[in-house]
Amino acid sequence: MERDHDADGLIGAVDTTLRIVETLNDIGTAGVTQLARQLDEPKSTVYNHLDTLNRRGYVVKTDDQYRLACRFLELGSMTRERYLVYRIARDEVTALAEGTGELAGLVVEEHGYGVFLHRAKGDQAVHVDTHVGKRIHLHGAALGKAMLAFSSDDHVQEVIDWRGLPALTDHTITDADALAEELGKIREEGVAFDDEERINGLRSVAVPLRTDDGDVLGAISVAGPTSRLRGDRFQSELPDQLRSAANVIELNITYL
Repeated sequence: MERDHDADGLIGAVDTTLRIVETLNDIGTAGVTQLARQLDEPKSTVYNHLDTLNRRGYVVKTDDQYRLACRFLELGSMTRERYLVYRIARDEVTALAEGTGELAGLVVEEHGYGVFLHRAKGDQAVHVDTHVGKRIHLHGAALGKAMLAFSSDDHVQEVIDWRGLPALTDHTITDADALAEELGKIREEGVAFDDEERINGLRSVAVPLRTDDGDVLGAISVAGPTSRLRGDRFQSELPDQLRSAANVIELNITYL
């Protein structure tokens, strides 16, 4: 029998449902037995949750196999549309991708992670894991560092305490003092760089999106292989293009 609450105040049944959803998202399709084994839950419990999800339209059952339904796509699309920064910034981000030929993105912070709201690919863009909805560690990407640099020291520490500073590659900053020094430099220059810190072979440049009051709305970036993002293009040309795009986005948000 599921407990209604655990020691941390989690509602057991809700937590089980969400773990089922997350597991299906990870593995694609599964039956009751496989899910029960992976989640270490009784088969009867897993079946009851799946049956409810099926009745509510959140999973699809085919020959005793379950997968997530497109209902989640509807919810995700509506959630994204409710972000003003997405509605205002998406065209500029797409234009960045087209103008640079690379991969451009828009990220916001949620629960101590960066979340991609929009991604656009230029004609030379590489294929990486930055799909819409993808969550990334803030300290390991130019986008995340751009947002952290203009956040309060207390918030930066909160993110570190919550999510840690895991090594994503051999180049990731994993020391809090080194990160603080990097964020100070970003504040001075207004631009963040990622030199293979999240993905080997990939560099990115990002700038924050801010309100007139200085609140951080998100960040935009251009990313590409180290073979193309180097020298003046990496250090000055792309930062200038990003600053220009951010200026347009911030003006449109302010005077909408």
